[in-house]
Amino acid sequence: MIYLHWLIFVLYVCVVLVTMVTVLMDNRQPAKTMAWVLVLIFIPVVGIVLYFFFGQNTRKEKYISQQSMDQLTKRSMLEFAEQQNLVLPEEHAVLVKLFASQNWALPFKNNDTDVFTDGYAFFHSLLRDIGRARSHIHIETYIICDDPLGRLVADALIDKAKAGVEVRFIYDDVGCWNVPGSFFERMRSAGIDVHAFMPVKFPAFTSKVNYRNHRKLCVIDGRVGYIGGMNIALRYIKGSKGTPWRDTHLRIRGGVVYGIQRAFLVDWYFVDRTLITNRCYYPEQDRSVGNDCIMQVVTSSPVGQWPEMMQGYVRILLEAKRYVYMETPYFLPTEPVMFAMRTAALAGIDVRLMVPLHSDAKFVEWASRSYVQEAVDSGVRVYLYTAGFNHSKLLVSDDSLSTCGSTNIDFRSFENNFESNVFIYDNAMALRIKAVFMEDMARCVKYEDYMRSRRLSFTHRLWESLVRMFSPLM
Repeated sequence: MIYLHWLIFVLYVCVVLVTMVTVLMDNRQPAKTMAWVLVLIFIPVVGIVLYFFFGQNTRKEKYISQQSMDQLTKRSMLEFAEQQNLVLPEEHAVLVKLFASQNWALPFKNNDTDVFTDGYAFFHSLLRDIGRARSHIHIETYIICDDPLGRLVADALIDKAKAGVEVRFIYDDVGCWNVPGSFFERMRSAGIDVHAFMPVKFPAFTSKVNYRNHRKLCVIDGRVGYIGGMNIALRYIKGSKGTPWRDTHLRIRGGVVYGIQRAFLVDWYFVDRTLITNRCYYPEQDRSVGNDCIMQVVTSSPVGQWPEMMQGYVRILLEAKRYVYMETPYFLPTEPVMFAMRTAALAGIDVRLMVPLHSDAKFVEWASRSYVQEAVDSGVRVYLYTAGFNHSKLLVSDDSLSTCGSTNIDFRSFENNFESNVFIYDNAMALRIKAVFMEDMARCVKYEDYMRSRRLSFTHRLWESLVRMFSPLM
């Protein structure tokens, strides 16, 4: 027994050394590598726990074989090839090719879109389309709450399943950590195929708790698709704790629904190991939708070879000619995105960033303030949304390009989460998204004007800088 503590010490040192070698062999950025090495050396035990939960590099892991991915992509590829007279916008051709080559995000034309900026309109439309479903309903969400709205959506899905419609439902296990199992069992008992995404079960999946599916997708009969920032919870209608909730979601008819369908079916294979490639899930689209509105559904994940969404944002900022307007509920940008924002602003591009005056997460609000000040110092015009909590994730540039989806401008979305956005190459849609931004801007106060009335103490600024150190974990 007298040597037990030495045995434990030697084992611990071996674990730390093996972990340090693993960190070095990942060939990350030197600053990140050094940070983890210092954490492992100077924070005994806790450092190992932090690395286990938040430090492992998953980009080299293969969760889906290339053969399976080819099978899941084949049907959307055929539909893409059948398009006639597809002309890519010259000013964004490189961005389109970037997404297509890295992500198999195929561009589709002939798309019609409804833009929802509040939960009332969005959920009314979603429930109406669910009620009209005849073949299948595919839904993927980060959160569904066991509240009146969550139960209403569940009841609508149960009714369709009992009527013979195929219903598949994916929810994130951590996002729904407080939802009782009976909520999902009721759906399963009614014939709905329900799966949790990457369930956290000790010890097999504990280290994956940091990598969550943040996507919000829905496909109905292969002809109607939804993508955006709204989860299924009553607060998206009524707000939270008396604070109004502002968000953006899109309903799309047209060719790009094939892209949303493919994104869902890839995730379905991830959770169910079932390859679904039947033509019935890619039906002929409504011929009444005929235009040159080109869209791509882009997904990113911590297990992909490249950080596709982050690369896309950087490319948009660096190729902008006149302006880039962005809305995000959480602003904790990675260094490449911050560099691109600074570069664009210093080059005279009108870069505007909108964030909520107050976040729904205090630590995130504190951590983001130093990033906001850094953006302002480089010439970015920052606006603080005062009419509630703005959870919207959108971007518009040069009256020609826009995007909306689940991606926040933060470390978690760019590096750790499974995300999805639709990128739209169309002047009319860009002007519609721009109008949404300008309407929101009318409910904002400029960051400089707000800060003139506040004098932050040294202690306050020191606290914000300390919290900023943990921004990659938020």
